[in-house]
Order: sequence, then C-alpha cells, then structure tokens
Amino acid sequence: MKTREIAITNLPDRALTQEHFALREVDLPTPGPGEVLLRTILISIDAAARAWLQGATYRAPVRAGDTMPCYALCEVIESRAPGLSAGDLVGGETVWADHAVVPAHQLQKLPPMSPLTHHMSVYGIAGKTAFHGLLSVGRPIAGETVLVSAAAGAVGAYVGQIAKALGCRVVGVAGGAEKCAFVTGELGFDACIDYRDPGMFKALRAACPDGVDVYFDNVGGAVLETALFAMNERGRVVCCGAISQYDSAAASGPRNLPGLVVVKRLRMEGFIVMDFARQDAAALRALKTWVENGQIKVTEDVIEGLENTPAALIGLLAGENRGKRMVRVGPDPKRGKDTA
Repeated sequence: MKTREIAITNLPDRALTQEHFALREVDLPTPGPGEVLLRTILISIDAAARAWLQGATYRAPVRAGDTMPCYALCEVIESRAPGLSAGDLVGGETVWADHAVVPAHQLQKLPPMSPLTHHMSVYGIAGKTAFHGLLSVGRPIAGETVLVSAAAGAVGAYVGQIAKALGCRVVGVAGGAEKCAFVTGELGFDACIDYRDPGMFKALRAACPDGVDVYFDNVGGAVLETALFAMNERGRVVCCGAISQYDSAAASGPRNLPGLVVVKRLRMEGFIVMDFARQDAAALRALKTWVENGQIKVTEDVIEGLENTPAALIGLLAGENRGKRMVRVGPDPKRGKDTA
C-alpha cells in the first residue's frame, strides 16, 4: 500500500518557494514496538517551520531529502503501544504526510471536539502560546498598554484578546489597512497601526500616548526596533518569533540593542510554548471561559489538501492568513468530516 508525503528537495537560502518541496509517493510504513501508525487529519502551519530550515533551533535541523516536520492532529490506525488504540484522536510531532509512524510517547491523546479545528487553534499551540507568553513572560496588569505585532495572525490575535479580557489597552501592528480594520473591528483591539506606513513611529506614539508596558513580538526586525523606542521603563518584551527575518539572508537588527534595554531597564525574554506544558490545564480552563463568554473570537484559516501544504506555509510567511492557518488532510474520524 502506498501513501503520500512532502519532502524538502533543497534548503532555501532566501525566500521559500514551491521548488523547495516535492510531493512523493512512498510505501505505507509499518509501526514497530512502542509506535503507532497515524492518519493525518489537520497539519499546523507555523512560521517556525521556516526557521527549522535554517539550522538547529530548539529542535534538530531539517535536511534536504527529509519529510517536512510539523505538529498535526491524527487518527490512530494501528497501535503497538499501550494506552493508544485504533480510532483514537491524538496530537503531536509528525510530518507532512497522509500517514506516518510515530513513537507513542511523542503523542497526546485528545478528547472529541466540535469543530475539531479548535484543537489546533484556540485550544492548541496558538492559544496556549498566546496565554503562556503573555501571562507568564509579559505579566500584564490591568490598565497597562500591550502592543502586539502580527496582530491578525495565529498567536497575535489571541494575545490581544486575552489582554483585553485582562483589562489592558491593546494596540496591534499588522500589514495593510484591511488587516488593521480586521484587528480593531473583529478582534476588538483599541487601535492598530500599519507596519508598512512610513510614519509608523509617529502612528505608534499616537496610538500609545502613555507608552508601551508589554510588547509581544512575533516579527523581530524593524518593528521590534521601533517598538523599543516606545517602551516604558521596566517594560517587558515577549520574544515569540521573528517572522520578518525567516526568509532573509541579511541581518535586520534591531540596531538599538542593548542600548534601550539598559537605559529603560527593559526585560526581554524568549520562550517556547512547551516551556509551560505543566500549566496547560490552567491555560485551557481560562481560554474556554473567555471563548464561552464571548471575550475571545476564534479565528481560523483552513486550507484543503496535503498537496497545498507548501503554498500554505509560503502564504503564511507572506502574511496572507487571518488567524490560525492549518491544512486539512483527512476527515474527522468521529463524524466523517470536520464541521469547521
């Protein structure tokens, strides 16, 4: 029996393109002891995947010829491990493929949910990254000003809404008037500035007249450099990602480090969502409460078909998405199709 997978043909040194990927047909793998055979349902599309192609990060580097790694929701087809059975829904590290064999210890058994996509967005990596990064690293206090870059994206959209729920003034940064209108009109941010605006610094000062107490940074580069000038003394900068730099071979700063960190006594801290796994239950409890109360709108961007996964990542890096982007590869095992 055959299955499909998407591999890296060669590592990019600049912008990612379709030519860096190849869809290939391979033999269906067989699980060994302690492993399970999975059928992929939803693949998470994350900007961090581009960083994995640049070398070792918090995970091993991806090499030319490798099947592209990812986080995915899957159905167990065959299990040779205790605790998991055929038909179980699981989430974990796998690859861009219709099927994959994965060690059971890398997987988490998940409860049924409708729509299933919420496991990937608000109750998945995106929502938990927003929650842990903002609360455990940024530590906002009601009445403070929180600035969020990539505010229409998977994580930024939830960061801003959580900050609003906590009683903060929230300002977003996004690309273009349409996205800025979405951030204020649909997501409820107090203001949003366009990073493409040549007068971005003046717009930021106008939107944050009392300065910025917490900056949640998803992009790095020029936006981070500009934001540092607007920070208040003892401000906190949450370093979540650097999407502006992933497709570039040139260094892009910021140029005002470490000067402003010293002068303003800022705290800059990077994190990975897995750092706070022990607090996931508290995060999910809070997120579910805010969703049920209408304080968080769930934003999702679902693309159909494994063959469209490279385009989904390339588009994400170009800022095409609104909310959490994912690729649907197969149907929900419980209902035959996902209701999202």
